[in-house]
Amino acid sequence: MGERVRKFWGWGVEGEGPGADQARGIAQLLSTRFGVALDFVAPPRIEEISLPPPRLAPPAALADLCSTTLFDRASRTYGKSYRDIVRGHARRFEHPPDLVARPRTEADVVRLLDWAASARAAVIPYGGGSSVVGGVGCDVGDAYEGVVSLDLGALDRVLEVDRVSRAARIQAGVFGPALEAQIRPHGLTLRHYPQSFEFSSLGGWIVTRSGGHYATLYTHIDEFVEGLRIVTPIGVVETRRLPGSGAGPSPDRLFIGSEGILGVVTEAWMRLQDRPSFRAQASVRFAGEHAFQRGAEAVRRLSQSGLFPTNCRLLDPGEAATSGAASAPGEAVLVLGFESADHPLDAWMARALELCRDAGGLVPEGAGATRRGESAPRDTAAGAWRDAFLKAPYLRDTLVCLGVLSETFETAITWDRFEAFHAGVMQAAQEAVTRVCGAGSVACRFTHAYPDGPAPYYTVIAPARRGSELAQWAEIKAAASEAILRLGGTITHHHSVGRDHRPGYDRERPDGFARALAAAKSALDPAWLLNPGVLIDRP
Repeated sequence: MGERVRKFWGWGVEGEGPGADQARGIAQLLSTRFGVALDFVAPPRIEEISLPPPRLAPPAALADLCSTTLFDRASRTYGKSYRDIVRGHARRFEHPPDLVARPRTEADVVRLLDWAASARAAVIPYGGGSSVVGGVGCDVGDAYEGVVSLDLGALDRVLEVDRVSRAARIQAGVFGPALEAQIRPHGLTLRHYPQSFEFSSLGGWIVTRSGGHYATLYTHIDEFVEGLRIVTPIGVVETRRLPGSGAGPSPDRLFIGSEGILGVVTEAWMRLQDRPSFRAQASVRFAGEHAFQRGAEAVRRLSQSGLFPTNCRLLDPGEAATSGAASAPGEAVLVLGFESADHPLDAWMARALELCRDAGGLVPEGAGATRRGESAPRDTAAGAWRDAFLKAPYLRDTLVCLGVLSETFETAITWDRFEAFHAGVMQAAQEAVTRVCGAGSVACRFTHAYPDGPAPYYTVIAPARRGSELAQWAEIKAAASEAILRLGGTITHHHSVGRDHRPGYDRERPDGFARALAAAKSALDPAWLLNPGVLIDRP
């Protein structure tokens, strides 16, 4: 079998995702829905791309760690946001990194940062490059002599496993599948599955406060971090590995969510779990008027029950229909699941389904029995949703080829404000989509649920005008972001800030904290070389 080659302009690997026949079928479906004719523009080939020459040359001692090949530089120019995919598809690579550096050891990272400081080069920690908010972009302005994209992919090993404490010391460059493969023989799992799992790294999850598999309880990577090791421009910082501590502000928390501006995470002690062997899954349907609101009430009751389902994702009628989870038009669907390594789950599921019925949910006969298995069967609503969830990034590439705007934005809000918040955000987003694109839809699902509120995740699909996609995206994004902030939500729940969310984050972030963050940045990165433009600007 040939080597799987990552796309340099889009998501995943070459040859995967919708084929030509499927793309034509999607075009026909969306042309009918939007009332416009959609045409397919082929994706770029690497031979069609030209880049400006590198402005930097590494010293001889670091030359074997650095690459200036066309493919390496082009593929690390952008992340994987809609804006990134549009620019890549349009063959626009105006601000590529000058070098791609691949350290093999932590000592290599230290040497690369030292050289970058002397060369006045910005350094962009790349992770897996899966950022959907402009977090790994290389357009850093004119204050630097060049840009180095730092790829920790060679630091990909599990170094130590503590089976008694259920923890492991893991290098930060490891991707999700390789991490799980190395701890599986120990009967353990990190059980953190963001949508980008296949092409994102442990270090990337940590510095973006990634949201993962669990819809309740263990929702973010924060819950799994036991200790960190970080290379900063002034030296290595290592936090103490502990189950908990009250010794002042947490140093781990300073770096979790820092998006690469304070240092480069090279290792982490991570809390693990026994691999689950018992699973129970069910799909609950909510029909009729106010179906989504009744589903939201069911999720509130579940999130406050102390049952802590593993999966508790509510799809509104539009989301349910698009994913194939709905059995009839107008249905909202709640995908519900429990898992355990210790015990059958019938009692938990029975009580959860009782709560759903009390909120008006329709539960199929015999739903939710405990079984042993890896995941939901594909012929269930849960299986249909899971498959659609994993294929969505590939589908977005195809939509860009068809000239369709496909974007998501997510947030969190307390339960007491949710109904008015959701109505306001949906109205603002739909009005913007209609005004800007002439047609299109906005749908919603819950990705995570807390006792005090949900995390709504909105999806926009609309026909775009060729050549105006970025301007259209910006207008819709601004309208949605303004509604979220005005109505009291957070500008991002789990996609991080990057550069795309900076305007909203600047408004959400307390002024005192902004000063403290800038001071921390100046202390750890005096030349402000790491990921310029993300989170905070130099005072």
